[in-house]
Amino acid sequence: MLKKLLIAVLFVGISSTIDAQIKTPQPSPTSKLEQVVGLTNVTLEYSRPAVRGRVIFGDLVPFGKTWRTGANANTKITFSDNVTIAGQEVKKGTYAIFTVPNKDSWELILYTDSNNWGTPQKWDESKVAARATAKTTSVPFNVESFTIDLNGLSNKGGNLEFIWESTFVAFPFEVPTDKIASKSINDAMAGPSQNDYFQAATYYHTEGKDLKQALEWIKKATAKDAKFWHLRRMSLIQADLGDKAGAIATAKLSLEGAEKAGNADYVKMNKESIAEWQK
Repeated sequence: MLKKLLIAVLFVGISSTIDAQIKTPQPSPTSKLEQVVGLTNVTLEYSRPAVRGRVIFGDLVPFGKTWRTGANANTKITFSDNVTIAGQEVKKGTYAIFTVPNKDSWELILYTDSNNWGTPQKWDESKVAARATAKTTSVPFNVESFTIDLNGLSNKGGNLEFIWESTFVAFPFEVPTDKIASKSINDAMAGPSQNDYFQAATYYHTEGKDLKQALEWIKKATAKDAKFWHLRRMSLIQADLGDKAGAIATAKLSLEGAEKAGNADYVKMNKESIAEWQK
């Protein structure tokens, strides 16, 4: 009986050893970045190798050769809408990012097959969705970990940025925010709610579109139940249309509502605007 028990314990120990998996950190840890640009979702997935005392560009990453742009699995970018890069329309979907680093510039290549590890063994030019070229900039400090970022964001687009060692390069891209927002507004106007009117007026105002149309919409938003933040937007539109007297009168109504609601931010903004418009 004791012999059988010892054999059973030994078997469990061996099984546990076989099933155990050693966990160690990756030399090039994975990273995922999700960013909304305008109304478009952009996702980056990549691995981040480190300098570790090496010379990167021109040595570890040769000039003039296609680079996997990171480490491990392919670096990927996903767009939820069609975007534009260097005048080329890129359909919504997922792409592998390849680059060709040179001393003074980089070439960006978006490749429709994103399932490789590294550059494809057989390059297929028909799978190239877009190419773009940008000048490099030398930064006065060392960036240890390879970094891809999305910066310079606006409703119209942003920059796909790469920085490593002392090299920085950025590729601008455009997103179809105005097309999506305008369609949404036009669709909503078939049966708009108070908030639809407010959102439409706010978009037209902030994007510098038709301010007279924005004023019509904000008036409809405030016709029955004027919220102080709606009135604040109306006063700004009136001021931008040159109607300072109307803007002041509306701002005073917004101020009154903000004071009743105890909203210090809107109280401050309205007081400052009234003082400015009264000059």
